Amino acid sequence: MRYLILTLALLSATAGAQEEIQPEAATGRSVVKAATASEFMAVTANPHATRAAVDILARGGTAVDAAIAAQLVLTLVEPQSSGIGGGAFMLSFQAGDQSLHYFDGRETAPAAVSSEHFMQDGQPRGFLEAVIGGHSVGVPGVMRMLELAHQRQGKLPWPSLFEPAIALAEAGFEVSPRLHLLLEKMPRVAVRPAIRDYFFDEGGEPLPVGHRLKNPAYADTLRILAKEGGDAFYRGAIAEAIVEAVRNDPENPGLMTLQDLAKYQAVEREPLCSVFLQYRVCGADAPSSGGSTVGATLGMLEQFPLHEMEAGSAALTHLFIEASELAFADRNTYLADPDFVQVPTRALVAPEYLVRRAKLISSGQASKAVPGVPTPATPKRQQSTSPELPNTSHLVIVDRYGNGVSMTSSIETGFGSRLLVRGFLLNNQLTDFSFVPEKADGKLVANRIQPGKRPRSSMSPTIVFDRDGEMRLLVGSPGGSRIINYTARTILYHLALGMPIAEAVAAGNIGAIGGRVELEPDFFSADTVRNLQELGHTVMQRNLNSGIHAIALTDGKLFGGADPRREGNAAGR
Repeated sequence: MRYLILTLALLSATAGAQEEIQPEAATGRSVVKAATASEFMAVTANPHATRAAVDILARGGTAVDAAIAAQLVLTLVEPQSSGIGGGAFMLSFQAGDQSLHYFDGRETAPAAVSSEHFMQDGQPRGFLEAVIGGHSVGVPGVMRMLELAHQRQGKLPWPSLFEPAIALAEAGFEVSPRLHLLLEKMPRVAVRPAIRDYFFDEGGEPLPVGHRLKNPAYADTLRILAKEGGDAFYRGAIAEAIVEAVRNDPENPGLMTLQDLAKYQAVEREPLCSVFLQYRVCGADAPSSGGSTVGATLGMLEQFPLHEMEAGSAALTHLFIEASELAFADRNTYLADPDFVQVPTRALVAPEYLVRRAKLISSGQASKAVPGVPTPATPKRQQSTSPELPNTSHLVIVDRYGNGVSMTSSIETGFGSRLLVRGFLLNNQLTDFSFVPEKADGKLVANRIQPGKRPRSSMSPTIVFDRDGEMRLLVGSPGGSRIINYTARTILYHLALGMPIAEAVAAGNIGAIGGRVELEPDFFSADTVRNLQELGHTVMQRNLNSGIHAIALTDGKLFGGADPRREGNAAGR
């Protein structure tokens, strides 16, 4: 595939009544990034994180051990996307007993929030107005989730997993072109003293490419967590610093308390699995909408002769758009925190239901997607949207023991709430709730904000198994609600069309989450675009800034693919 540099362009997204906003910017593309290994492999969003994961794997660590080390490094070198101040979902396959585990480290709303948290004078607040400051910060879940996964599936000592990140924070790392451009182009980054002093020079300019950026405050935080465990994040000095930053933000204070942090628990839930061709596609169940919406999209597509179609063709792209929009209509209606709302996810991916939904797809015209009713007992719900901006990170790891991890983590918008505390950024994940708690007719929205509730997510860590139960593919992506499209498209191209995994990762993205259709420039022919328009689709070509990372397992080898749209890589042995 030819080397391609796209014009630097900011993405804009609209969410209901929200203002036009600029999420994490596209920063160009590079060549297809592929790697092959036979013993173990890691694919992450930054070479420093991949190196840390591979080092842990080489020392005999498990996939969970390596994922922890990688996430701690990503907090440092990819601070705009994820970190210990945010949340995550992890799927972990254990080869020893052939079991699949789903760890939920999603943030929770403080106990003091009300349903009007993002309303002002009867109207939803503007997105950036809501994001910046303490008002948008949910109780972080990453550390509790990593600790829970390590307790159950780790092998190396907990403190040893912190060593790569501590060493890098002390020695410093070179500011990458991507980080520099995001600091330059993202809106309103330097709005608080701590983040301004860390990322910008005395003249207010973003630190230049190649500047060695040290973070001794983060190194100190990691030393405490390495020695004392996750409790040290949720109680004591670190917790006090988080609450201080949230509650005493000068412009947009939040409601988080020390009790909110102390009460936080990561949860192990049942993963959600569905059928696609001869494969079992397993993902994160609610409060993520990833598992159900990826599964539903693929399950509908299975009803068509996929083997007769080509990637990028109008025929296949049309079917993908139609299936995705039907799946999103259900997602926007039913998905929320299952501890607060009855969520019919298994009914939404049931084969008989998807057969019925697929019959709504016409090969000859675009249709308006409406939510379905998967079972007669399914409760009636109101559709809702939330901004869910594409600022997230995904990693996949396979260890020497045959275990695998697919993990997506996030702080939501680029640079989160802009609150830098003890060397790490705090999330703005509360904006993943519906800003509007009820519709005009008074009916409540399932994904409305409530005390202790976890906001709906589109994070889609996925592990696919073949008919014999063997791990076949690990995949996922950042990208806000378009994560679901990126993940489903990669699975479709690799498993149904036989495209090598690195090429499937790099292929043209499609955005089909309701309303207009988005196609990544330079991947779809003029004939394809014209044919889609003739079918009735409103088509817009724009950069679709995914960060798809995948490992395919075939013929006893590991084949990795890292997204050329970001700065990550695949490596192994």
